[in-house]
Amino acid sequence: MSQVIIYTKPGCPYCARARGWYTAEGIEFEERNAQDNPVYRNEMLRYSKNDPTVPVIVVDGQLKQIGWEGRG
Repeated sequence: MSQVIIYTKPGCPYCARARGWYTAEGIEFEERNAQDNPVYRNEMLRYSKNDPTVPVIVVDGQLKQIGWEGRG
């Protein structure tokens, strides 16, 4: 099973859509609040090459996606 991490921020509708999709698909993920946790924010920015757009989705240590449905 793949390890999925979704970096989010509170109140982000695109983050909510990403969480909803992964949940509906039955794919387990770890959510990391990149707004309130500086360690998670730094991790996210390393994956996204300093792009602050959320959500940032990482699968098995590799960047999969920045944003959701072309936005974020």
